[in-house]
Amino acid sequence: MTSWVGRTAAEIAAAVREKRATPHEVVAEHLARIERLDARVGAFRRLRAEAALAEADEVADRADLADLPLAGVPVAVKDNLAVRGESTRIGSASTPDTAADHDHVTVARLRAAGAVVVGLTNVPELCVFGTTEGVHGTARNPWDISRTAGGSSGGSAAAVAAGMVPIALGNDGMGSLRIPAANCGLVTIKPGYGTVPAGIGNGDWFGMSENGPLATTVEDARLMFEVLADRRETRVPESAAERRIALSVRSPLVGVSVSRPYADAAREAAALLARAGHEVRPADPPYPWWLGTTSLAHWTAGTAVDAEGLDHRRLARRTRVHATLGRRFVKNVRSGDRREQLRRRLEPFFADHDVLLTPALARRSPAAGPWHERGWLRNVLANTNYSPMTPPWNLTGWPAMSVPFGTLPSGAPCAVQLVGRPGSEAALLEVAGQLEVLRPWQRTAPLG
Repeated sequence: MTSWVGRTAAEIAAAVREKRATPHEVVAEHLARIERLDARVGAFRRLRAEAALAEADEVADRADLADLPLAGVPVAVKDNLAVRGESTRIGSASTPDTAADHDHVTVARLRAAGAVVVGLTNVPELCVFGTTEGVHGTARNPWDISRTAGGSSGGSAAAVAAGMVPIALGNDGMGSLRIPAANCGLVTIKPGYGTVPAGIGNGDWFGMSENGPLATTVEDARLMFEVLADRRETRVPESAAERRIALSVRSPLVGVSVSRPYADAAREAAALLARAGHEVRPADPPYPWWLGTTSLAHWTAGTAVDAEGLDHRRLARRTRVHATLGRRFVKNVRSGDRREQLRRRLEPFFADHDVLLTPALARRSPAAGPWHERGWLRNVLANTNYSPMTPPWNLTGWPAMSVPFGTLPSGAPCAVQLVGRPGSEAALLEVAGQLEVLRPWQRTAPLG
């Protein structure tokens, strides 16, 4: 009997379209794996076993089955996006346990494409931090369960890395897709502004948050991105294959350094791309000195807006402090002045370079634990010290990817980041695909 666990979304969808597999058997196999492994991993806040099997049967009966790009593919959804019939808790005790009466537009697009939602995944409270833990559970890195999966899309990343689902939906406001993807050995793309519908929280963190895919292959990331963006083709002509790539291993944030394993991974990736015919040269973007304070202002202000209307007595202390600090920045952040200054400062660099290649992280993720019970400053320092590379590209609103590349001394995955100018998602996916061919990675963690 063929097992569908561990197969890619593209493989599963093809098998279902060709009647070599049924959506019911595919979903049932993945549900069984979740039941077996999730007590160790902590990916899911809510598993929809009975509902998912019923939806799988509905997919099998669809008249357009042969045309569905995600026919019968199990998908997990981050618990800050509405799933019809389920509550959206956003990792908090302060949010209502009230079932949504409609799907978020991205969830609706996945379902229209034939995907089956098997559950909602754990997030840190209000999706604030780069570690995932709280009253609804702790998401651990399947490659090293002593470490956090990252955040805030930590549960979604853990589910994919553990082979519980082939793809998952997450979002990224300061790195919340790229951080857990880098930790867990996954491919993700944070689309540029306006490419995929957002609708995250109370205003998308001033337009910085974007929805995107988590996958084990570039092909699956591209497939899911096309569905989310309502596009049919994101490949670029072969004639456009040679690109000007800038390599930078410098941290964008003053006072934060990049550890040797991540810097070495970026240099090795650059060398491979140079041998593949790209024009690669060291070049640091002109990051402004005020990038750190601007990032903190936007990060806290976004939380302040999302916390409006919630019972602050039921929020964790780190969240309350974050929101309280952020309230003083909301007015200035809404003006968008600093973000526009940053775009103007970086645009000449991206006129000279098609792609920026950097380390995805500065160091490995923190140990898994009750970070929601620890002090605010300790959380902020832990987040900043391990993930300084991601925030600039939320501030600019430009597309960025995390791509697995090599391993850390512990044996867990390492990763690099690819960044491009607005509208360059197809080019980034093409470069990521070349890295996948040149340095293939193990797709799922060996959890058994």
